[in-house]
Amino acid sequence: MFRNQYDTDVTTWSPAGRLFQVEYAMEAVKQGSAAIGLRSKTHVVLACVNKASSELSSYQKKIFKADDHIGVAIAGLTADGRVLCRYMRNECINYSYTYESQLPVGRLVVQLADKAQVCTQRSWKRPYGVGLLVGGLDESGAHLFYNCPSGNYFEYQAFAIGSRSQAAKTYLERKFESFMESSRDDLIKDALFALRETLQGEKLTSSTCTISVLGVGEAFHILEQETVQALISEFEIVGEEPPADDTAVPDASSGAGAGAGAGDQGAPADQDVAPMDI
Repeated sequence: MFRNQYDTDVTTWSPAGRLFQVEYAMEAVKQGSAAIGLRSKTHVVLACVNKASSELSSYQKKIFKADDHIGVAIAGLTADGRVLCRYMRNECINYSYTYESQLPVGRLVVQLADKAQVCTQRSWKRPYGVGLLVGGLDESGAHLFYNCPSGNYFEYQAFAIGSRSQAAKTYLERKFESFMESSRDDLIKDALFALRETLQGEKLTSSTCTISVLGVGEAFHILEQETVQALISEFEIVGEEPPADDTAVPDASSGAGAGAGAGDQGAPADQDVAPMDI
């Protein structure tokens, strides 16, 4: 996207009916490190890729706890994500204090979407440049929502956002029909395999990913690095498969392989030059 006379203000419409500032915020989500969410009838798993801006710095935290029954994974501007997660945490506390029960996931997502939408119609506010995967469990079961900077929200069985997320989406689309009946360990396994797809040949280790779990009788929590590494070794995710995929990609003549290669060439370059932690 390039600058034009209609992108100087979030409230200025182009002749084609577009708000470019909102689209720029959605582009920031695409440039962020990948985040993945999956759900079954009883569990929700959130996972993200840990990316550091340089070898001398630590990675930014991408998964947050809103309440015992709600967790959030973000992709985009980390600062915006922290602000929205703090807002969600306050809403959960206020609802629990007032009604002495847990805030339904759908209601919190609607409030979050309304908060994001206000920033698309006020000239003194900019849109939040972050996408949120909200996983939760309430009386109606497990839920997974995606909140967009435009104020839209969608419920998914499984979804991926961020850089190179299309490779993870392709994997999830092949497997999603079995997720509803999946066990906790099966969901974690599929999340790790989907994360590996976003790395495009890089080695998947416990230091390059974060996994969180929420389920019936299990409050939201982030798995320890030792536990994640044990699961990676148990599922044999890091083995001979990634090198085999790397050797097959240059020889592949299918359109899907060509499309994946084209997407991988652009994402790392944009991510390396990004001036902000995404």
